[in-house]
Amino acid sequence: MSFKTKFQIFENGLNPAAPLASSIPVKIIGYGEISAVLQLESEKDVVAKRMPLFTYEKAAEIYAHNHHNYCRRLRKAGLNVPMDDTAIVNGRGNLIVLYILQKHLPPERFCHKLIHTESPAFIEEMGKAIIADIEKVWAFNEAYKPETKLAIDGQLSNWVLLESGELFFVDTSTPLMHELALETLNPELLIQSAPSLLKWLIRWQFLDDVMTRYYDRRLVYTDLIANLFKEQRADLVELWIALINSETSELMKPLKKKQIQSYYKEDKLIWRLFLFLRRIDRFFKTKLMRQRYDFILPGKIKR
Repeated sequence: MSFKTKFQIFENGLNPAAPLASSIPVKIIGYGEISAVLQLESEKDVVAKRMPLFTYEKAAEIYAHNHHNYCRRLRKAGLNVPMDDTAIVNGRGNLIVLYILQKHLPPERFCHKLIHTESPAFIEEMGKAIIADIEKVWAFNEAYKPETKLAIDGQLSNWVLLESGELFFVDTSTPLMHELALETLNPELLIQSAPSLLKWLIRWQFLDDVMTRYYDRRLVYTDLIANLFKEQRADLVELWIALINSETSELMKPLKKKQIQSYYKEDKLIWRLFLFLRRIDRFFKTKLMRQRYDFILPGKIKR
């Protein structure tokens, strides 16, 4: 049975408000801003990001094509990206759902977990490896400008360091790329999960920031270090600032703790508000209007 068939069967029996009670056993691995990461009990070697963003199949096919190109170009830049595939299935009503599939990697080897279990020396070497891979993206952009420019979200939960020493980048489901200076990703897709009445506000105030921050070397590193606050390792912030400043001293202005703290507070406020409004939207649609809410939302997130 193909992945497309398996995930069509799963989607047919899915209740997004209670995914664990769906007709096919599933495990929720994690959540993104516009996706949920899950694993079918019958597919232990594969994880899938569910992207219910599309109202017609062609749009999902374009997104899948961009995802394939993004992964191919990251590999060409020198990054390790897990084996991947896609499956486009029919959701409820007119909804089209894209599943982005990746080879399952050991959850305990994700870098946001390793900072809680490994020695300071190990964490420092891990940081150097992540910085080296991020720099490969900027080197690729320099080599292939103006034809192609890649973005990258470098936060710790997007990296997996295997015991063999291989470092993998796994956050490929938002394929931000410029081709001849034009963004290939339709920005409207990033606000599909937002409450309908607030899409105009998000489009006006926040969308441009989300679409551009990961093309900026300094903002990528700022976001990476700010992620240490979310992961409850504020004690590593100054060490990683010094590490990144040392490794990138000829490439950008030095990072400063005060700026990173300010960035983190603003970012935390934005995503807390966004999730709160999505929960309200789900309540109104499912409880008051008796409609289906097609996104799987996380529980409480510690930030």
